[in-house]
Amino acid sequence: MAALDIQAEIAELDRSLSSIEAVVDPDAKRAEIAELSEAVSAPDLWDDPDNAQKVTSRLSALNSELDRVGNLRTRLDDVGIMVELAAEEEDASAHAEALGELASLRSDIEALEVRTLLSGEFDERDAVISIRAGAGGVDAADFAEMLLRMYLRWAERHGYATKVMDTSYAEEAGLKSVTFEVSAPFAYGTLSVEGGTHRLVRISPFDNQGRRQTSFAAVEVIPLIETTDHIDVPEADIRVDVFRSSGPGGQSVNTTDSAVRITHLPTGLVVSMQDEKSQIQNRAAALRVLQSRLLLLKKQEEDAKKKELAGDVKASWGDQMRSYVLNPYQMVKDLRTNHEVGNPDAVFDGDIDGFIDAGIRWRKQVELGDAE
Repeated sequence: MAALDIQAEIAELDRSLSSIEAVVDPDAKRAEIAELSEAVSAPDLWDDPDNAQKVTSRLSALNSELDRVGNLRTRLDDVGIMVELAAEEEDASAHAEALGELASLRSDIEALEVRTLLSGEFDERDAVISIRAGAGGVDAADFAEMLLRMYLRWAERHGYATKVMDTSYAEEAGLKSVTFEVSAPFAYGTLSVEGGTHRLVRISPFDNQGRRQTSFAAVEVIPLIETTDHIDVPEADIRVDVFRSSGPGGQSVNTTDSAVRITHLPTGLVVSMQDEKSQIQNRAAALRVLQSRLLLLKKQEEDAKKKELAGDVKASWGDQMRSYVLNPYQMVKDLRTNHEVGNPDAVFDGDIDGFIDAGIRWRKQVELGDAE
């Protein structure tokens, strides 16, 4: 890469990082850190464990965010010096090292730039993802299981904690439905763009005539509620059923009726939970997921009402948002962003950051368009 091109790229990265710093507002973050540090040092902090946890978590998140931005600024300053020294000394090895660091910086700044677009009310929350097999019979159930593995592998790549909360196995293969939690900063904001209908086209491994099959799976992403959200669910509004947890093929994995199904009568929402060992724990977990769904439903109704009052009602998401094609060619394409790759195996192994980043940018453009 020519010296002028390198300097132009450094200048472009500097502009991108400056815009990120303007959004992050380091001075405001430092002021909040100072206040929280004072609160953490208070001797009575842990008299209220819930508040103490909230304060310490917020302090940790703020410090991490500032460190990340500051580290990128330091690296960008250093790479400029590296380039200048390599040019002065005509050192090919140092030049190659500088180019490698420049490429790494570009990737890290772009990733942080996407994070700054996550400014929704619940974007910082953990995420609860539900996958349901749609049309396509046993292929759809198998596809649902493929998507579960894809998201779990994605979380594993990033070091995010996951917990499968409820699983309903299909009779022949795959899953009827599954619900799991992803615990990470901005998990909901990041994964919310994955919500929608996913489509798989392939030669069915379950068809003895080797015919091509199209199947569908629905992905729902909701934010995990916090105790401060105050979503009241009166006992009169729910029906609670208990049953035995089961594994593949109906094999019993629990000899007591510990699994719980809660039906919210006013909306018809149903949540099942069987991951915990006791009925009380499963009931609490199911109620929390139900509250999360009600919280999101309330927000969606408010947003729809605002758009209706504005005289502009649009559907933001199509019935089919991404296609995974394994035959007659190999391709995964997002139909909203047009982002596509030719390696479905890598995608199903969790390599979906490109789709997520493109989805977040696309969503922001849609929001800006609606606001105009």
